[in-house]
Amino acid sequence: MTKTEALKRARELREEIDHHSYRYHVLDEPEVADVEYDALVGELIGIEEQFPDLISPDSPTQRVGAPPSDAFAPVQHRVPMMSLDNCFSLEELQAWGRRVEREIGDPQGFIVELKMDGTAVNLIYEGGVLVKGATRGDGRTGEDITSNLKTVAAVPLRLRAPKGKKVPAVLEARGEVYMRTDDFEKLNERLSEAEGKTFANPRNASAGSLRQKDPSITKARSLSLVCHGVGFVEGLRFKSHSEALSTLRDLGLRTNTENKKIMTLDEVFEFCQHWQEHRHDVPYEIDGVVIKVDSIPQQEELGYTAKAPRWAIAYKFPPEERTTVMNEIRIHIGRTGQATPYAVLDPVFVGGVTVSTATLHNEDEVARKDLREKDTVIVRRAGDVIPEVVGPVTSKRTGKEKKFKMPKRCPSCNSEIRREEGESASYCIGIDCPSQQIERIFHFAGRGGLDIEGLGYQTIYALIQAGYLHDVSDIYYLTPDQIGELDGFKEKSISNLVTSIENSKKRPLGALLVGLGIRHVGGTTAYQIASEVGSIDALRSMSSEEIVALPGIGPVIATSIENFFRQKGNLKVLDRLKKAGVDPTEEKKTLEGPLLGKTFVLTGSLEDFSRDEAAAAIESRGGKVTSSVSKKTDYVVVGENPGSKFDKAQTLGVEILDEAGLRKLLR
Repeated sequence: MTKTEALKRARELREEIDHHSYRYHVLDEPEVADVEYDALVGELIGIEEQFPDLISPDSPTQRVGAPPSDAFAPVQHRVPMMSLDNCFSLEELQAWGRRVEREIGDPQGFIVELKMDGTAVNLIYEGGVLVKGATRGDGRTGEDITSNLKTVAAVPLRLRAPKGKKVPAVLEARGEVYMRTDDFEKLNERLSEAEGKTFANPRNASAGSLRQKDPSITKARSLSLVCHGVGFVEGLRFKSHSEALSTLRDLGLRTNTENKKIMTLDEVFEFCQHWQEHRHDVPYEIDGVVIKVDSIPQQEELGYTAKAPRWAIAYKFPPEERTTVMNEIRIHIGRTGQATPYAVLDPVFVGGVTVSTATLHNEDEVARKDLREKDTVIVRRAGDVIPEVVGPVTSKRTGKEKKFKMPKRCPSCNSEIRREEGESASYCIGIDCPSQQIERIFHFAGRGGLDIEGLGYQTIYALIQAGYLHDVSDIYYLTPDQIGELDGFKEKSISNLVTSIENSKKRPLGALLVGLGIRHVGGTTAYQIASEVGSIDALRSMSSEEIVALPGIGPVIATSIENFFRQKGNLKVLDRLKKAGVDPTEEKKTLEGPLLGKTFVLTGSLEDFSRDEAAAAIESRGGKVTSSVSKKTDYVVVGENPGSKFDKAQTLGVEILDEAGLRKLLR
């Protein structure tokens, strides 16, 4: 075979293999037996071995082409991968529906999708070729797992071009990598025979398989993929979510065949009820149904909260429940000093995991449920995530059960535990409480904070016991010799932790604000404040009146921040962090331009702009874009199919612009 003949045959084989992969993984309609498919792949491997320069990154033979990795690089998502709000009943679903109708009028249908219990991923295609794949991470930044995703047979390395159409220049496809229940059982059998650690459920198995350093291990785990949406796309514009799903399928990406378009919420609830009863009829785990407004313009009009889209909600199935014995009620002291009772249980398998402890929230909750030590109790995983003690099985009481009383002294430092009048929570007042130390440092070093890999709970505890850690600033003054005194730390693990600590100094200001654990300041608020103030020094010098003037900051948060920076101990820690090189700054957001002081609201679908593009154009000229119409609104920009915001603007007499009027104003 000449090289020219080899090139031609390789192209033919790749097209034929891709065709059969699409028939098998996307359409579930294979045309050839596995042995015939394997023969085609084998022939292509033979050609590429003879002519190595003909190998391309998107060749089906390159499913495992990368060497084992030492780390997963961060990947910034162009569009955040947000979580979903949940509902658990028809009433909650209807309440969500009423909120939707108040904003947009009648929805133009809903898309219902089975909520796969797997691992969320983002697939990035450029020119139709898979260039990167990442985990969801914290929603803004994920981990690069491209090499591992390439081993998943259902992930196309190159997109198909639908008839008469081109593949988009850039496409971010959002999906869920999962493991079928029978493949999960086979995997655990193999791990058990090899005396390895087994997985608690298919979700954990898929997540663990995707984070393997060696892609060949991932390939052996029989993972699959289903896509449920689009993050960023260049070269295409969709009118509906159902159109987006259809396009993904045409491009060669697998979508769930059980997806369905439904017009009313009553039909949506019937769909949810059906799958709640038949959740085990599919060969994979599902924990609910996702409901999305189908119309993209209506989605854009509904917009987002800080955490989730307003146009989608997850209907979660009732969790599985089990009974077990609650042997004891103990107290956990958190980083704020809050004393939280928790149950020590006889281990019980519920909701896919083995549960041995469960939070009891507070003293009043224990009394309300009449929970006693040695009770037989009902345990469930609320929302299939958090273990919860539902209540006691009183018929099984013997008289030996013991009522709970909140201890008067902290089990960690023996300081007083105090409950203020009007508060439901009790607090340890010990300033040097070891439990609070551990929790504060663990929170600071966590993924939402400074993300110091290798500084886990046990390591922090050991460093505190050794006298090397007292507060978060001490992290940056640790020496390799001090770390080396800990059990299990050798030369490489010492070097990795030192490197991770050094790298954490580069984390953004928002991450540092999260890590400091200021009460009421969560992730969204922290990053919002960071973009407005630019530095810790600027924030610590501000009064609560100045802080509350920042966009989206209320008086409770402002007072909490001011109180934090009034504490001399906190300022000392911040000074030591700064001296160690932990002093991130951000370019302070400044507003200027011809639209300065003008407030806009966008409604309906624009032809020449996406909603984000129009907002960016307005903000670049000093204007402000908000989600609701009020008397303070200067302009409402109206596109096709406007919603209730258009009516409200007319009622209030707010000036209305069409797209041509907006373009003129921008000029």
